[in-house]
Amino acid sequence: MKKALFLDRDGVINIEKNYLHKIEDFEFIDGVFETCRYFQNKGYLLIIITNQAGIARGKYTENDFQILTTWMLEQFQKQNIEITQVYHCPHHPDFTGPCNCRKPKPGMILAAKEEFNIDLGKSVLVGDKNSDIEAGIRAGVKSNFLVATGHRIQHNKFNVDILNKLTKLIQ
Repeated sequence: MKKALFLDRDGVINIEKNYLHKIEDFEFIDGVFETCRYFQNKGYLLIIITNQAGIARGKYTENDFQILTTWMLEQFQKQNIEITQVYHCPHHPDFTGPCNCRKPKPGMILAAKEEFNIDLGKSVLVGDKNSDIEAGIRAGVKSNFLVATGHRIQHNKFNVDILNKLTKLIQ
């Protein structure tokens, strides 16, 4: 079985901006390439799991999301970093009803586990909201970390390590 580094997108990979969907508005967070490269070199698959309620809300389209994702993946490739897969939830319960993929539900993580034969007990998840951490815990991810780079952390609901910088994972 393989191990994976699960990363939320907004607030972990890029600076949090509400309903980000344009390339010109995308800014990588300092340290994300170094952190991903470190885990890749340690044999981890790199998997992005991201809620994209802006699609359900009509703020942008699935195609807009795919264009931005393709560009983002190209930027990682330029850094010799291979993102294994990007999973996204285009739903929002107020607009599309309930689903199993929107964090804090673990659907995206469990889909990756099945698709790539991942040992969640040896995997790591990094998010910037308690819902990210809850999804990791529900799925069985052993190591879950909150980073204070996106949403302001009001309450560390799950009492996990809070990192001020993503690169603290590799130190």
